[in-house]
This record gives sequence, structure tokens and C-alpha cells, in this order.
Amino acid sequence: RGIVEKRVAGLRVTGQQSLGVVEAVLCASVNKALVRGLCALGVSAVGVSGEDGPTLVAHTAPPIDGESLGFVGEIVHVQPTLVEVLLSYEFFPVVAPLGVAEDGSTAYNINGDTAAGALAGALGADAFVAVTDVPKIRRNVADPATAVDRIARSEIETWRAQGLLAGGMLPKVDGALEALRRGAKRAIIAGAGPRAVRRALAGEGTEITP
Repeated sequence: RGIVEKRVAGLRVTGQQSLGVVEAVLCASVNKALVRGLCALGVSAVGVSGEDGPTLVAHTAPPIDGESLGFVGEIVHVQPTLVEVLLSYEFFPVVAPLGVAEDGSTAYNINGDTAAGALAGALGADAFVAVTDVPKIRRNVADPATAVDRIARSEIETWRAQGLLAGGMLPKVDGALEALRRGAKRAIIAGAGPRAVRRALAGEGTEITP
């Protein structure tokens, strides 16, 4: 669409023009492609948005380092009833990461890891798994030998202060912490590929501990 992308701390700045594109792409083409793929595998998938229900209630996220994120949302409340109902009937929910203001007046673009973490916590999930392009969190992103199997919240804050966590890893780590804070039993960041979730649950990723 000719819209220049800008990111701050790994989060995509979302203006009025790009919000409509984000909503159309995430709720329609991407969501339905995932639903079709899952259905092709025999999974009874259903595509919904965090706006439905509403499931994810949000307000405008605060600026980062003085820069506004536009229509990026910060989740203030998760209402998992819609997802719980779908699960109770053995449907597999595919939730587009958008939220809505409490009065329904504004849609918000919510980072996918943040949305997933908040929803996993509200559901009391057995595990939150963030799949990314590196198998584990690394102290030095360029050096696979610095990967860690486990990391505590206190260590994460130290790494953050030292600038060791950056870019897209930041929202994944924050999503994991949000999942634990809201009630998920485990939080893991792991690499992509065949059986990624199964491998993560078996210990191949980095587990984040409270």
C-alpha cells in the first residue's frame, strides 16, 4: 500500500491508514489462511478476532522513548469466554491479535506475542509457546553457544537493562512474562520448524520462570 513501516522496541507503529490494512490482513487473509491450513490437517479451526466478544479490551499504548505507537493497543482486560466456548465444543480458535476500546469506538493493533500471552494467561493455559527464528534466547544473538535453557524474570530484567534483548525478541519475552503473570503454568520461547510446539514442550526451547 506504499505505507512506510516503522518499528519502536520491536513494535510496529500503527497509524490511521495502516490500521485498516492491519485489520483487513490479520482478520481476513492471514487468519483464514491459517484456518484453511488447520482444517486441511483435520483440525476443526475457527477464525475470530480479539475484537469479537470482545476478547481483548485495550487502550492506547504509552509512548516508548517519547515516540507514539499510534493505534497500538495495551491490553487492560481479557475476557476469554468466547474462546472457552469454542474450546468446549472442540473447536480450535485462531485469534487475530486485535483489540477494541472499552466503549467499542476504536480498534487497536496488538502485538501477536502480547495478545497470545495475555490470552494464554487468562485461560490458565498449561503452556504459552512463542515460536521464533532462533531455537533459544541467546545472551549474544549472533552466538548460538550463548543460548540458555532457562531464564528467570530477574535475569530478563538484567539482560534488558544491559541491552541484550532487542528487536522482535522483546515482545516475545514480554508476552511470556504476561502469560505467567496472568495465570499460565509455563512459558517457553522456541524455534520454528516441524513439530515446533511439541519440541518446545519437550525442552528444546528456553523456559522462562517467574
